[in-house]
Amino acid sequence: MSDALVILQNDGAVARITFNRPDVLNALNTEMADGLLDICKTVAADPNNRAVVVSGNGRAFMAGGDVAEFAGDLRTRTQRIGSLIDKLHLAIEILTELPRPVIACVHGALAGAGMSIALAADLAVAADDTVFNLAYAKLGASPDGSSSWSLPRVVGVRKAMEIAILSENIRANEALRLGLVNRVVAAGDLETEVTLLARRLAEGPTFAFGKIKKLMRTSQERTLHDQLLAERNSFLACNETRDFETGVTAFLKKQKTAFKGE
Repeated sequence: MSDALVILQNDGAVARITFNRPDVLNALNTEMADGLLDICKTVAADPNNRAVVVSGNGRAFMAGGDVAEFAGDLRTRTQRIGSLIDKLHLAIEILTELPRPVIACVHGALAGAGMSIALAADLAVAADDTVFNLAYAKLGASPDGSSSWSLPRVVGVRKAMEIAILSENIRANEALRLGLVNRVVAAGDLETEVTLLARRLAEGPTFAFGKIKKLMRTSQERTLHDQLLAERNSFLACNETRDFETGVTAFLKKQKTAFKGE
């Protein structure tokens, strides 16, 4: 595997982003945040990518930020931490606004920024050995990486407060119950299961997936009236695609649908 701290590989129409600092459980430092941002820009610019998988090399998905980056005198560390957060946030904005599904493939330790990134994904599949911990409070810090936005939307404000303030470990099955992940699979089956899911999504009506993603992610910003209007506009936009014509024809003829993302 490459020595790069973040790796981009293409598996057909699936873009795979892999964190690659396994010796420190993929702890996020500034150089790694740089690499993640560059790769997210590359993925967003390539229309051939119809689904995205984010995973971690080694024993963990990501055990949070590299605490060594947080040391030093106040002025120096403020600049360094600010730069790291800015790059992480830009990368997360790209992934959440990407009109294609993003899957977090998680295992091992998932803390701090790692949990934030997983929450920012559209879907998450976890190995049964995964342990989640938001962990920021353990350092005397508040969350970054969009987790203070996404976590209350997933589990509700009261539970999000508990997860953030107490910073207790959450095992995979409890994460599934809370809705932090969509599926839990045996650790040995994780790669296979996520690959199958990603390919299934990549072969689906990805234009419609993008519209679904935007509707869901922006729904709480709108009134019901405005959301109904957004639904109408999205449906009519889908109506103009070849995939819509293909799907309707296949349904009426009871045939298998072959979507192209067009």
